[in-house]
Amino acid sequence: MPPSGAARALRAGAYLLLAVLGVLTGIAGALVQAAWFPGGLLLALLGLTAVTYGGVQLTRTRMGGVIPAAGWAVVVLFLTTTRPEGDYVFAVGTGTYVFLLGGMVAGVMCATMPKVPQPGGRYVRLGK
Repeated sequence: MPPSGAARALRAGAYLLLAVLGVLTGIAGALVQAAWFPGGLLLALLGLTAVTYGGVQLTRTRMGGVIPAAGWAVVVLFLTTTRPEGDYVFAVGTGTYVFLLGGMVAGVMCATMPKVPQPGGRYVRLGK
C-alpha cells in the first residue's frame, strides 16, 4: 500500500531537515576537528555518524542516511576549495585526512546498513 499524501509530505519534510542537519554537521565538524585534536576529530565523526544513523532510524529508509551524508559531503568538499584570498578551512595534516575519509566511511556505513525485517512466525529460518 503506497503512503498517503500526508505521509509523503511528512517524509519529505524529514528529508529536508536531515539535509540541513548534514550541512550543519559538516560545517561544525570542519571547524572543530582541528581545534581540539584528537577530541574534536572524534566529536566531528561521531556527530556525522549520529545524524546519518538517526536519519535511518527516523525514516526507516536508507535514504534517511544517504541525504545527511550527501549534505555533509557537499559542504565539506566546498570547504576544501581554495579561496582567492588564500584562506583555507582545512589545514594540511593527518587529522584533516582522517576527518574527510572517516566521514565518508561513516556516512556510507550508516546509509547502507542492512534493514532486513526479522521473520515473526514460529520458524526463524526462511527455508522452512
